[in-house]
Amino acid sequence: MKNKIIILTAIILLASFSIKAQEDGKIIDKVIAVVGSNVILKSDLESQIVSLRAQGVLIDDNARCELLEELSFQKLLLHQALIDSVTVTEAEVESEIDRRMNYFIAQIGSEKKLEQYYKKSILEIKEEFRVIVREQMISQRMQGRITSGAQVTPKEVKAYFEGLNADSIPLIESEVEYAQILINASESAEAKQTAKDRINAFRERIVNGEDFSTLAILYSEDEGSAKNGGEIGFMGRAELVPEFSILAFKLKNTAVSEVIETEFGYHIMELIQRRGLKVNVRHILVKVKIGEKQIEEAKNLADSIYNILQTDTFTFEELAEKYSHDDQTKKSRGLVVNSQTGTSIFDIDQVNPQVFYSIDKMKVGEVSTPVPAQGRDGKKGYRIIKLITKTEPHKASIDSDYSKIQNAALASIQNQETVKWIKGKVSQTYIKIDEEYRGCKFDNSWVK
Repeated sequence: MKNKIIILTAIILLASFSIKAQEDGKIIDKVIAVVGSNVILKSDLESQIVSLRAQGVLIDDNARCELLEELSFQKLLLHQALIDSVTVTEAEVESEIDRRMNYFIAQIGSEKKLEQYYKKSILEIKEEFRVIVREQMISQRMQGRITSGAQVTPKEVKAYFEGLNADSIPLIESEVEYAQILINASESAEAKQTAKDRINAFRERIVNGEDFSTLAILYSEDEGSAKNGGEIGFMGRAELVPEFSILAFKLKNTAVSEVIETEFGYHIMELIQRRGLKVNVRHILVKVKIGEKQIEEAKNLADSIYNILQTDTFTFEELAEKYSHDDQTKKSRGLVVNSQTGTSIFDIDQVNPQVFYSIDKMKVGEVSTPVPAQGRDGKKGYRIIKLITKTEPHKASIDSDYSKIQNAALASIQNQETVKWIKGKVSQTYIKIDEEYRGCKFDNSWVK
């Protein structure tokens, strides 16, 4: 019965092959593949191609076929995940979206630049990613089930490496570890009072009947939410800074909140909706303006710390623990952790651009002079950097890169398991590839 339902669904979806939007007689979009109950649109394939071309990848007909096969595999995973009841929670999806957004923002420089690049607000970008991220996570979880039993022994790792021809031995890019002492410019009492007065004036205007959303659009200094009338979207407690989170989850009605202070500045907020363990509020942020005098004071303090380092009276780690304003690295005595991997190792292209220009020509163990810095909260200051380790690009070797070769050997075994799984599932699943792509030389039998 299940197979009949799947086939019936596929037949219904097949009808969409003949459904096409018209513009000057040209097809704008169409279904190019059906895998079980999932469809692949031509626009899905084209968006992948556009993304790769933007990265400088040359896309020919063979590459187009390879991309379609990869999309078909993802849809097959989704199809089987539905049968096997493999799911992900909304909280997991939200967390992954936030992780990716933080990565994109770090790469492009700011939320504003990300919005300008996509020509959409942060909220709109997140919503656009939601379905894609959910499907990717379910596919990954399903693939994890397929390869969960795969293991590799040291003997197999060695055999795998020795079996590679010279051209197949991977090039290991440069990797670095570094530590920092971050000194932020302090906020003057006068600047803090000015910000407080400004946020209190906005609060009074809202209490007297003005619209919160309008004032947020006009005056909020949170670039990500201002365009949306201050709305931040549904967030969990851990996704918000502590002071903001405490107040957001205390709100019971739509009355404007009291003023609170966070590391970003001063806020007022208004409850939009509670949904389980998430809350959606709108807020107005007023930042405390940092003057040139405060920036100069931060530079002087950083210079003093650097001078102490030259005397060997205290170690870099001791001074980081005592003086650094970055709470995360302060706890690790200055060591910076890669948020993508959870380790202290960074591929050279993962390093913050501000930091990269300092460490690019540094030697291991060397400490930089204070250089300008700006944190995720927009605060300006200076940082001192210590380069802990740095590797040069090199051909992998079994002695120095065992863990990477081990991972490659394991991936090879997992790939074999995956190919075996695809072969079995393709024979049991309704699959239809559009005539346009039936000439592709696929690795697996997608065309029956």
